[in-house]
Amino acid sequence: MILLKNILVATDFGDASEAALNYGRDLARTYGSTLHVLHTVDDAMVRFAGEGTMTFLPDLQTEVENDARARIDALVTDEDRSQLHAKPIVITSVSPAETIVNYAKEHPIDLVVMGTHGRKALAHFLMGSVAERVVRTAPCPVLTVRHPEHEFLVPDALVAVAKV
Repeated sequence: MILLKNILVATDFGDASEAALNYGRDLARTYGSTLHVLHTVDDAMVRFAGEGTMTFLPDLQTEVENDARARIDALVTDEDRSQLHAKPIVITSVSPAETIVNYAKEHPIDLVVMGTHGRKALAHFLMGSVAERVVRTAPCPVLTVRHPEHEFLVPDALVAVAKV
């Protein structure tokens, strides 16, 4: 028997992340899991520390973090909060993959669900893949979702009609 008490959906607010959130919600409903929705914000203070002191960075960082919190609060619905005990999380870091994996380790996450962009070889070589790094280092299974490759999720009404 598969037991999923805590499901983590990592989001960058893109289309693939939206598809991943739909999977995470459905899995959380199916297994009675708590849904954790995590977004990582780039730490501008660390990223640009070697380029001299810029006085606008603290204000910019605060603005970016506040924007991310507003977006994730809007993404996690009241239904998610009441039925799935959803927890919206924003963490500032320089390594999204490491942050996702550390969160999964620190909270007993049973499954990570995240979108993947499916970049071509050159783009992947130059930029790397957060999803790939999470798959390699996560303490639990990772479900990667490409958008719009193949959708398993269908509206409940279509499921009811298909059973007839």
